[in-house]
Amino acid sequence: MVPQVSQAAKQNRASRFVNSPVELRLRVGARLWRMPDATYNSPVLVSEFHYDLPAERIAQEPLADRAGSRMLHLNRRAGAWTDRRFREFPGLLRDGDLLVVNNTRVFPARLYGRRSGARTQPVSPKNPAARDFLQGRVEVLLTRQISADPNEWECLVRPGRKIGVGEKILFGDPEELEGEVIGRGDFGERRLRFQPVADFFARVERLGHVPLPPYIDREDRVADRERYQTVYARERGSVAAPTAGLHFTPEILGQIRGRGIEVAEVTLHVGLGTFQPVRVEKVEEHRLHEEHYEISEETARLVNAARKESRRVVAVGTTTVRTLEFAGRNGGALEAGNGEANLFIYPGYGFRVVDALLTNFHLPESTLLMLVCALGGKDFVMSAYRHVVESQYRFYSYGDCMFVE
Repeated sequence: MVPQVSQAAKQNRASRFVNSPVELRLRVGARLWRMPDATYNSPVLVSEFHYDLPAERIAQEPLADRAGSRMLHLNRRAGAWTDRRFREFPGLLRDGDLLVVNNTRVFPARLYGRRSGARTQPVSPKNPAARDFLQGRVEVLLTRQISADPNEWECLVRPGRKIGVGEKILFGDPEELEGEVIGRGDFGERRLRFQPVADFFARVERLGHVPLPPYIDREDRVADRERYQTVYARERGSVAAPTAGLHFTPEILGQIRGRGIEVAEVTLHVGLGTFQPVRVEKVEEHRLHEEHYEISEETARLVNAARKESRRVVAVGTTTVRTLEFAGRNGGALEAGNGEANLFIYPGYGFRVVDALLTNFHLPESTLLMLVCALGGKDFVMSAYRHVVESQYRFYSYGDCMFVE
């Protein structure tokens, strides 16, 4: 495989990073020195992160072999990329690297219910069919639990325009769950309060559907419950998988650990922030939704030790990046704990914790693509995206991946 040098890289060869907004790094002896944050001309326009993707490039099915995907290897120092396979990933890690993964677990958060009709207007005798509409099917996507007692959730509702505060939604036949809309949010979401039941999550597991992304144009299947899940998923709470982790198998993880490379875990429950489109013209005007995260004492210790010893922190997925950078935003040292992360990373951001990233390919003009551009350099990454489109890589959740180092 011959590395391919991007046109942008050729024009910027004097710089180690091509148009990169990450902190400049200089290795002196065994120590990795961090220079001040790089600058980026403002404003950053959302349109700068657009690319054209044929619909047939969007993966509708997962590969039978998790580790069988293609992988584009981006080398920022050389300003070049190489077409590889994910099975080569363990060999690209360096001795001393710390690999960090997101152990969140997807739950069947998409529920189908019906309106109780409690808040609807009387049905006109001239239009009796309206009764079926007023008590018709409602799709609810649970995105984040606000409190356990009372059991309240932030959620997306469809059709949302007709579902107002006070409306009750019934789930199951016979009725197993009942929720009442008690509020609206800033992003169009609803706040739903469920009536108390002893086995709420057991009922959700039974009634719910895997919340496959909308660009997967098919109904979820039983097989998706396992396949749309990483092999190391443990902490229930996500409505979307941290998709970079879908490529890993126990064998691949065994190869990595067999080389003496440490693997640490964080938790970030993917919620509304992942689905939230960017509706502004200037990137700086976008506000990211909060998502719950947790970092253990052991993970904080491992990350802080790696940074102190100038070893690379390699993040699996943008959710891992957001967790580590949010927790390390005050100087880079991580503290164990939990909270709500809403760090929006886009070109101009200076990374404090993460040095390299394994990630899938993301939607045009999305916050996730902006994060990858912040680490790899916007021109470099966008050129690489054009290459993978032309090379017929598979895109998005069940698609191929990219390693940026």
